[in-house]
Amino acid sequence: MTILEQTIKQLPSSPGIYQYFDKNSRLLYIGKAKNLSNRVKSYWQFTPTLCANSNLSLRIKKMIEQTVSMNYIVVNSEHDALILENSLIKQLNPKYNILLRDDKTYPYIYLDKSQKYPRFDITRKIINSKDILYYGPYSIGARDILDSVYELTKLVQKKGCLKSKKLCLYHQIDKCLGPCELPVTKERYQEEIDKATSYIKNKKTLIHKLQEKMEFYADEMRFEEAAELRDRVQKISRSEITSDIDFATNEDYDIFAVRNTSSKAVVVRIFMRSGKIISSSHDYININEGFDENELLFRALLDFYKDIKPPIIAPILISKDLEELNLLQEHLSRIFERKASISRPLRGKRKDLIELAILNADELLNRDKNVNNTKILHEIQELCSLEKLPSRVEVFDNSHMSGVATVGAMIVYENSKFDKKSYRTYHLEAKDEYAQMRETLTKRVNSFTKSSPPDLWILDGGATLLKLAIEILNSSSVFIDVIAISKEKVDAKAHRAKGKANDIIYTKDDLFRLKNSDKRLQWVQNLRDEAHRSAITFHKKTKLKLDQESKLLNMYGISEAKVKKLLQHFGTFNELKNLSIEEISTVLNVKDAKTIKEYYK
Repeated sequence: MTILEQTIKQLPSSPGIYQYFDKNSRLLYIGKAKNLSNRVKSYWQFTPTLCANSNLSLRIKKMIEQTVSMNYIVVNSEHDALILENSLIKQLNPKYNILLRDDKTYPYIYLDKSQKYPRFDITRKIINSKDILYYGPYSIGARDILDSVYELTKLVQKKGCLKSKKLCLYHQIDKCLGPCELPVTKERYQEEIDKATSYIKNKKTLIHKLQEKMEFYADEMRFEEAAELRDRVQKISRSEITSDIDFATNEDYDIFAVRNTSSKAVVVRIFMRSGKIISSSHDYININEGFDENELLFRALLDFYKDIKPPIIAPILISKDLEELNLLQEHLSRIFERKASISRPLRGKRKDLIELAILNADELLNRDKNVNNTKILHEIQELCSLEKLPSRVEVFDNSHMSGVATVGAMIVYENSKFDKKSYRTYHLEAKDEYAQMRETLTKRVNSFTKSSPPDLWILDGGATLLKLAIEILNSSSVFIDVIAISKEKVDAKAHRAKGKANDIIYTKDDLFRLKNSDKRLQWVQNLRDEAHRSAITFHKKTKLKLDQESKLLNMYGISEAKVKKLLQHFGTFNELKNLSIEEISTVLNVKDAKTIKEYYK
């Protein structure tokens, strides 16, 4: 009897999570179970030898055939298993699980009625209060809607306006009633609140009013203001899926639909408030061996609501039946603090909403313009023998000058463009290139709990740094494909002649010397160069701060050479600030140590 078979037969009948691993100890799959023994045994048949159960889907059967070992963790309840499973999937990104990286929270427009002269604002943090009204959520356009409201009404324009107790420019240009100084009645101010609320609730009315104002500005030769309103109208319009469905009531719904082709899937979310569709969002998923439409819909719901009670709790409509609907409803009911309603409508106007979501999902798949990008991704996957299509890529580089201002940078590439909001920079203490990359990658691995791992890492370096990255990932039980790129060395020096630099791509098992004209090489070079630019930019910024600090120390009699010696030993000025005289005097004399300590006091 193999160790795997013995483990399966000895599983407890308790709730928990289980993990399958392949022959290289790579994590294949994380699952949850109300009864570990029953759930895991359902994957297998034990005679004549241990193998995949014949009634499994092709996807699961392929996974089971690769499984050579497993681990499990017992928890107190099926709900606890759900939470742990979801957390581990985000941290470890197993091959056969679906990972949705849309972890952003959606903004709401809110109004605090407890204020004497309330004003609308935007928030992502929900406060439980009977005095606060929320409108949303908005995928895009929330700021444009809010700016438009203040363009068209005479509300208090800025948070600090009332504190000044003086009439300002906004009152002079007839954009504010001036309650900071004038005796504006509650009833008169409420008229403006009601007008603003109608614009927020009905985007057609808002857009019509903006177009009227845009034409007025154009007639007055105020073209910059007209252009600003034109851009705002376009952005607000993009945030809306148009629909002829008329509920004739003030019903709220959150609508989720999933569709897929052979290579890509899309999840669509539509938000209806007071009988009108106010916003929508979508995410593409590149299909790999781990794709399952049911799991994608389940994850989309789980990730959207997270563990925060939304200010507007709407019935949830879904495009297909879910196998674990009861578990999901129980989980969301805990978050909502009331019973969650999740259903797949089969008739009536609610079914029309689902068909609208499906129609838009199909349209998104048809108009997806990433065909060429997907082609190069498949070519990179084939060339480098990658486990996954590199849909999301993180690229690393370090920068320093003679050991001073040592920094690391990570850039992110996804959906055929650089995701600059996800870029990260790091201050490093390590002195040599190898230790610097170890420090940078370790910092990134430690952040997997907050930001899920990508499909591919690219390092600016050679085979040694590639091996280092694989070791760091293995020690964390995370599998990510890794490649490295470095300049070809001539006479032990990197050959960097303009137009003639020959880069080498390193993978775990091979290296490639591609022609300069090869699109695959150019794709990797483009990402490497962006990481290099990011690292250099952050290095220069850091160096400038260090130079300013260094000049101040020079004024106290600490020479440039001594400052450099301190930084090479202690790393940064921030470290130096917290040291004692005794610690500083291990590098400089006691007199200089006292001078430095006095400076920082």
